[in-house]
Amino acid sequence: MAFTFFFRDLPVIEHAVEHAVHFASGRMRFKVWDAGSAMGQETYTIAIVLAEKMGKFAFKNLRLNATDYDSANHFGDIVKTAVYHYDELKRMPPELFEKYFEPADKPDHFRVTEILRNQVSFEYHDLLSLKPIGSDFSLIVCKNVLLHFQHAQRVEVIKMFHSALLTGGYFTSEHTQKLPAEVSHLFEQVVPNSQLFRKL
Repeated sequence: MAFTFFFRDLPVIEHAVEHAVHFASGRMRFKVWDAGSAMGQETYTIAIVLAEKMGKFAFKNLRLNATDYDSANHFGDIVKTAVYHYDELKRMPPELFEKYFEPADKPDHFRVTEILRNQVSFEYHDLLSLKPIGSDFSLIVCKNVLLHFQHAQRVEVIKMFHSALLTGGYFTSEHTQKLPAEVSHLFEQVVPNSQLFRKL
């Protein structure tokens, strides 16, 4: 879905990152899947929060996979180019903007720095194919997508996410979407009133 912006639902992302980084500490690879990345605003928000939390050396072990289904809007090209208008970035803390963005060729546009871009890959993917893009993920973020699916579809997609996570890995979704009863035995809720779940 296209409706998103930088640092949207930041407390949720920070909470998920904190738990996932602690879980993945000491692992050779730290894999994160942003499912429904749109034009990359959420993906690079996650990348910034991870970079700040992990530190420069550990961040190099990260692989952040961004996926979306909307090839008609060329989301993949936008995510890979990682150039955004300043209007999308001005709500960001100035110190993070200066650290992770550089002037682009177009006026009033800025590009995500290479240190973040190098850790992000994009591919087109249909969640309803029920085929995960990989395995052994420590964190899967899927916000603003599941609410567009029928209940039975949500159940099957969450089962797919469960299969793609490491045991003990984390899954977070939009705050309006409760975990369906059919998959509640597959996860434990990390804290009440937060849509952050740990794979059992």
